[in-house]
Amino acid sequence: MNPGPASALAPAVDTRPPSAIWRALGWLLWLWIALAIVGAFLWAPLAQAFIGQSSRILFFHVPMAWASFVAFLAAGVWSVLYLVRRDADHDRAAAAAVELGLLFAILATVTGSMWAKVMWHAWWNGDPRQTSIVVALVFYAAYLVLRGAVEDPELRGRLCAAYAVLGLVVAPYLYFVAPRMASFTLHPQPVVNTAAKVDVEIRMLTVLLASSLGFTALFFWVHRLRLRLLRIDARKNTRT
Repeated sequence: MNPGPASALAPAVDTRPPSAIWRALGWLLWLWIALAIVGAFLWAPLAQAFIGQSSRILFFHVPMAWASFVAFLAAGVWSVLYLVRRDADHDRAAAAAVELGLLFAILATVTGSMWAKVMWHAWWNGDPRQTSIVVALVFYAAYLVLRGAVEDPELRGRLCAAYAVLGLVVAPYLYFVAPRMASFTLHPQPVVNTAAKVDVEIRMLTVLLASSLGFTALFFWVHRLRLRLLRIDARKNTRT
């Protein structure tokens, strides 16, 4: 049977169940994150000069912010690949990365506000890092608005790819440059200023790095699942 041109253009979707290796990696990832959570609450000590248990929030807030940054950079890289190769799968990968990046950025904002409420007695204080991540949220939310506003797939892909490539400059600026250009910050220097010569308790540093690695791996794991769903949707739309 001739599948026709529409089916020929449809993305291939692997319907086979995950291999044993992928299942093992999935269980390893969840075990890793579970151990990081246990370490954050039961093993790492409380940070000095922090109110109550508030320092434990940072074991999740910082990794979530880092995962959002990785997601936005990944979206830019996939967008560059799309502009070079015009492979629609790269466009879908970039869109999935922006979606997940926004999710992690929102979670980072919420956890950061929780910490600010405890430490600074207000959910919002106008701190440079609070402001910069909100600007990043608006910037990448506009990416999704652009995707929804353009119907032609090729035009949408080119415009969104160019926008995400711009994010390769915007994201590093908002996450690392803009907050350090401000004349003030309420954030503790050992957390936000890696150039500061501050000794971090080894158990705290271990849990923070483990949590950051776990959330980064979680992004790529969920991104793989989201991309698979986008391929299935594209195949359905092509058939119709």
